[in-house]
Amino acid sequence: MTASGALESAGERPLPSRRPIEPGTRMWDETGLITFSLTAGSAFLLQTMEPTISAVVDEYSTFRTDPMGRAMRSLASVMMWIYGGDEALAEADRLRQLHATLRTTGTDGVRHSALSSGPWAWVLHTGTFAFTESAKYFARRPLTAEDKEAYFQETLQLMGNFSVAPKEIPANYLEFEKFFADTVANHLIATDTARDYLRVIRSVAPPKQLPRALRPVWRVAVAPIGRLQHFVTVGTTPDIARQKLGLTWTPSDERKLRLLGRMIARIVPLLPERLRYFPIAYEARRLERDRQRLRKVIDMRPI
Repeated sequence: MTASGALESAGERPLPSRRPIEPGTRMWDETGLITFSLTAGSAFLLQTMEPTISAVVDEYSTFRTDPMGRAMRSLASVMMWIYGGDEALAEADRLRQLHATLRTTGTDGVRHSALSSGPWAWVLHTGTFAFTESAKYFARRPLTAEDKEAYFQETLQLMGNFSVAPKEIPANYLEFEKFFADTVANHLIATDTARDYLRVIRSVAPPKQLPRALRPVWRVAVAPIGRLQHFVTVGTTPDIARQKLGLTWTPSDERKLRLLGRMIARIVPLLPERLRYFPIAYEARRLERDRQRLRKVIDMRPI
């Protein structure tokens, strides 16, 4: 069954009305963890293998010329989706408005639009995949089928906030797995954009504002991080996609990644919350606790 066929058979469902992601959800508790960046690489790689996204990214993205700036802006944006409160909806609207003008024509003459319903949904679908892959390697316990379904249901809120077309959304997580595997196998292609992305993350160029005299220091300091990000990105990318890109992944590599994952799974929970979470996520979580304390005091006030 093709990806589109899988979605058609599932039927369309109404999405939740637009509202911020709520505290207490799995998405709220885990998206902001620093381990998010490890599997975000495979999500973006899978995006750049989608023909329309690749064509648009190739023409408009600054990931080649300003990789650090682009990565920091993207990370901050994702944190806003989850932890921005009412501003999360404004961020989704900003991104839709920004992408509405991004159109290009490929070398084969095919026209591409960033807001085409399939590619627009694929961006968020790769996030669902990255979440489950992150848990597979970097969580203290594996996700159960119930965990995956519960998380998938949470993603419907995010898809509603981004005005994803209901026809692009599988009925449940089991259908999502089938749809995702079919898309990777039968729709994604090896693109120069994807190959360039792998090259860029392996050797991250210094920020433009960094003085020239400090750039050699940057390259030495960041080289291990780039190698780690490249290694994890390749390792958490589906094997079929790796084969399309001509990437090698050996049983030894898999063992190393799983060992790395076990180490990270033990270390990260021991870190102070300020270090476990990215800044926007940390501040949002702290603010929510303050609100809860205020609510408790208000409820206990003498009347």
